[in-house]
Amino acid sequence: MAQAINRYRADLRDFRFLFFEQFDLPAVLGKEPFAEWGPEECDMVLDEVYRHVCDVTGPLNGSGDAQGCRIEDGRVITPDGFKGAWDKTWEAGWRTISSPSRWGGQDAPSMLGSFVEEMMCGANTAFTMYTGLTLTAAELIMEFGTEEQKQKYVPKMMSGEWTGTMCLTEPHAGSDVGSASSAATRNDDGTYNIQGTKIFISAGDNDLGTNVIHLVLARIEGAEAGTKGLSLFLVPRVRINEDGSLGELNDVAVPSIEHKMGINASATCVMQFGDEGGCLGEVVGGVEHQGIRQMFHMMNAARIGVGIQGLSVASAAYLSALEYARERKQGASIKQFKDANAPRVPILDHPNIRRDLLAMKARVEGIRALVMKLSNHGDRLAATQGKDDESEAYHKGQVDLLTPLVKAYGTDAAFDVSSKAIQVHGGHGYLKDHPVEQYCRDAKIFQIYEGTNFIQSMDLVSRKLGQAGGANTQAFLMDIQKFINENKGTPELSDAIKHLQGAHEAVAASVMQFIGWFKGGKLEHIPLAAEEFLTIMSELAVGWLLLDQASIALRKLPETSETHPDHAFYTGKKFAALYFANNVLTTLPSRVQRLSEIDTLPVEIPDEAFATV
Repeated sequence: MAQAINRYRADLRDFRFLFFEQFDLPAVLGKEPFAEWGPEECDMVLDEVYRHVCDVTGPLNGSGDAQGCRIEDGRVITPDGFKGAWDKTWEAGWRTISSPSRWGGQDAPSMLGSFVEEMMCGANTAFTMYTGLTLTAAELIMEFGTEEQKQKYVPKMMSGEWTGTMCLTEPHAGSDVGSASSAATRNDDGTYNIQGTKIFISAGDNDLGTNVIHLVLARIEGAEAGTKGLSLFLVPRVRINEDGSLGELNDVAVPSIEHKMGINASATCVMQFGDEGGCLGEVVGGVEHQGIRQMFHMMNAARIGVGIQGLSVASAAYLSALEYARERKQGASIKQFKDANAPRVPILDHPNIRRDLLAMKARVEGIRALVMKLSNHGDRLAATQGKDDESEAYHKGQVDLLTPLVKAYGTDAAFDVSSKAIQVHGGHGYLKDHPVEQYCRDAKIFQIYEGTNFIQSMDLVSRKLGQAGGANTQAFLMDIQKFINENKGTPELSDAIKHLQGAHEAVAASVMQFIGWFKGGKLEHIPLAAEEFLTIMSELAVGWLLLDQASIALRKLPETSETHPDHAFYTGKKFAALYFANNVLTTLPSRVQRLSEIDTLPVEIPDEAFATV
């Protein structure tokens, strides 16, 4: 059994930079809907949440992975310590910090909520699955449930007394949701009999709460085929009496849990509903055939959350690699490689390690800025809603546009950076003595669930680019061009800004390329190019935000003593931005050119030509 040791690290200075220097969080504080929040409160949360995860959930990451989950007497038993951590987390109120105060939350800005999410996920991804799914399920009920349903379910879910899940996938219906065959039959009392099997259900059962509230997608008898015929049902594991107390079991069974590559402490369950004909549910909001619309509200929030999961693990892996590189002595300095008697130096001194770490730093900090950019748009949307239609449309459009970028690029980074972190550790990184191998195993699922990254890319090119008549994409490109125009005269950034301009022009041209393919009927080109385009567009966004950080840092450096920690921090911002511009942004024009000349061989090769076995 692995020891309960916290190995999580975070750079709180970077969050303070994002909050108070880059995205001006104070601009939305002290006024509705964030009237109770000021800069001091936000700053306090940074320290307190970090302390909480390092003391409570972080120590259970390795031990929970080693122990995993098991089924006893039809219930999932979570690893040792999880129940205690669960109670402490909900008692502290950190998990519901951005939720409405009406339901026990604290009405905090999304930027602060994203910080909490990153801390929680980075310290212990598997544990956070239980809290995250409970919270998003409760938020869906807040949004779509009847008032009776809200009162019945939400308070106990928001307190952690009950947990929640999202039951979507079936053995034959994964991404093809419309093929779902789980059935619902109307009863005379307004309830429904639910019957069907769901798979890959994260946190599908547990011993953390006294009940599990399942959101189950099913087709009512006689409803039309495809997604339009699906409805969403509230199905408790234990039936709820009229007075709110728990009654008898609801014919919800967990026949097995999956044995996975990673997130082993999160129970991924096979769920059987109505195997004995006694599973009762109620339709969300009292409205049939709205299941997909309701579910996607939850999924959009979940996709942002998964992107933050990716960021959190990438950051943890990077900081672990940096710590190891500072401590591990191996080889002599390259300047003394001919001297057999030269002293051994930390591997941080070796140029290849420094390159890898700088690449990791730039990507992690750039994606964190992208997450905070999306969250900042969300906060400004909340502040302007119902007051300024134009501003509201702009901020909502940017949230929609950036969501697939955050989910896909953030989760790709998790696997890439954690793999690179193993490489920095060398052979030791392959051992369970260090956390990076677990980060890599945990990270892979982020690219798959809540819609694979290919699905995110198709969502981007087929829906998001053209949303609002293309206005959202145009606004995104105009924001970048405005930054270029304002900063191209900065001497230390002049070459980097030119690289950003070239990347910007390339992406704009690529958007037109996709429009041409759609209009020209060259539909087979689109799935072949979509993933690379999403990456390119994400890198444009990250390069822009990193250079924005560098421009702030360059203004602050002359005011900062060389002995002050901020001097090193701001210098790091400059180097990260320049590295990304020189090594990533410069590649975008040629990569866009290759997209325009897309290779269609993958769709032309005969099926039988792939292999003769």
